[in-house]
Amino acid sequence: MSHLIYGTALKYGDNINTDIISPPAYMELSIEEAARYAMSPVEDTFAARCKPGDLFVAEKNLGSGSSRETAPLTLRALGIKTIVAQSYARIFYRNCINLGILAIECPETDKISEGDKLEIDYQNGVIHNLTTGRELPCDPIPSHIMDLVARGGLVEYLKGRIKTS
Repeated sequence: MSHLIYGTALKYGDNINTDIISPPAYMELSIEEAARYAMSPVEDTFAARCKPGDLFVAEKNLGSGSSRETAPLTLRALGIKTIVAQSYARIFYRNCINLGILAIECPETDKISEGDKLEIDYQNGVIHNLTTGRELPCDPIPSHIMDLVARGGLVEYLKGRIKTS
């Protein structure tokens, strides 16, 4: 498996909470239906313009608020498999990993703009902004975390472990 991820940045600022990512008004819908309203409190076109493989990039305190898994699930339903932020709310970060979404910490996401093309080397902890030519440090992802993400999250990882026992 390659340790490089490529994608286009969908960029947001500080304090994007779970109610912004997945508005509670749509909680009774299926995840696929609720995903149409993802980020709608700040951008009503997000779901329509989000493409599989896009990178969700934010600044500080991403995912604060509720511990519901619906926020990362709606992003995953839209094809987001990698999130980059300066800092995360602890439960949101763990929910991302447990659901098979790679969550990367990068202290310099303020140097990433909407639409930038990025190459993420999660093994060595470097983000190459192919649009600007900048190289940004990020936390490398340990192999045991990548194993969870690569298998689709904790449930799929455990299913695989049970089958091999």
